[in-house]
Amino acid sequence: MSLRTRLNDIERDTSTAPVIPITGGFTANEGYQTLKSRIHLRLLDRVDLAVMETMAPERLREELKSLVERLLNEESLAINQAERASLVSDIQQEVLGLGPLEPLLADPSISDILVNSSRSVYVERHGKLEATNVRFENDAHVLKIIDKIVSGIGRRIDESSPMVDARLPDGSRVNAIIPPLAIDGPVLSIRRFAVVPLKMSDLIANKSLTPAMATVLSGLVHAKVNMLISGGTGSGKTTLLNALSAYISHDERIVTIEDAAELQLQQPHVVRLETRPSNIEGKGEVTQRALVRNSLRMRPDRIILGEVRGPEVLDMLQAMNTGHEGSMTTVHANSPRDALIRLENMIGMGGLPMPTKIVRQQISSALTVLVQIARMSDGKRKVVSIQEITGMEGEMVSTQDIFTFTQSGIDPEGNVLGQFRATGIRPKFVERLLVRGIEVGDELFDPTRIYE
Repeated sequence: MSLRTRLNDIERDTSTAPVIPITGGFTANEGYQTLKSRIHLRLLDRVDLAVMETMAPERLREELKSLVERLLNEESLAINQAERASLVSDIQQEVLGLGPLEPLLADPSISDILVNSSRSVYVERHGKLEATNVRFENDAHVLKIIDKIVSGIGRRIDESSPMVDARLPDGSRVNAIIPPLAIDGPVLSIRRFAVVPLKMSDLIANKSLTPAMATVLSGLVHAKVNMLISGGTGSGKTTLLNALSAYISHDERIVTIEDAAELQLQQPHVVRLETRPSNIEGKGEVTQRALVRNSLRMRPDRIILGEVRGPEVLDMLQAMNTGHEGSMTTVHANSPRDALIRLENMIGMGGLPMPTKIVRQQISSALTVLVQIARMSDGKRKVVSIQEITGMEGEMVSTQDIFTFTQSGIDPEGNVLGQFRATGIRPKFVERLLVRGIEVGDELFDPTRIYE
């Protein structure tokens, strides 16, 4: 049954629907929004939502187009073909997708969409924030879109529970916060992910790291060396983790644990776990720590923890020390030394009284490599340091730089200038790579080889 057939079956008198006069085409955005809202409401008044849910998306899109054009013909408006097509497209997106956000979601160059109430929408493109001309009708319109997102995964958002983490069908991560916590109106943040994850060759082409650094990192993954990736917000930690995961053997069982599923591993034997927040009664929460402990009973070869944020770090380090070699995780920190301090602090959050020296010994024995990645002032991401943890010196965790990036300035176009180079230190982990049959030439660690 088509929507048009159903339209004829519904006995509703819409001839008395109030008409808001709009003249002069779409010269005023407010007039356009008013017309779109009225057509949308009339459309919903005439169709059967149950029928819509059973139809294939492409057929539904065509039926909506036909119905919207029919409703437009009933309006006495002087609009041209381009304006008509725009109106049809916007209403299709409103019914089938996320309304004004759909064009932004279709743009592959956009990595973040930031809705700051109905009147302000920003995007991040190529590492830089920029304002858009996207607008919502009002804050209620934004709330409707937010509810559409969170209800799709069984979550809820309202005044009693005004914050929520969710994700879109393509894996993009969503955070929403509404009044009374958001003073100026509902706020929606969408962290997008590429449909095809970036590979190590893409990171080399983007000058995020050098071929020598990529060779060493891929060898470390093959050799099942435990790694910690550190960086600030939006620095590319998850992107690098995805790229590194491509070097994991396809005959290994991998368990991933995340707050919101972001990793896009390509191996055939991957088990994905995701935390669950508490319900409205404050019950039912499943934490990362609980999932890490449970994963140890699932016979994983490797555990990949999307990001350590709390006491689960202790369970992760113990897993690395007890047979789950090659495990990886990320942490928010501005430098490798800060990353180690954060790990110490998070272990303390678990409430288990442990001497500082014991905590540091646990860290130094579990982790072998620290990778620091940063987002530069020009928006580009770079691996600024690869360090090896060599053990303990007294009560301090000892590290040594293997590769570094040193910024030397900024060119007239605002691009960051600098150099990648090896420090000349031959890391201890080379012996482990050789035992695993992975040859790493000494020329990779030649400090005279400089990459701009």
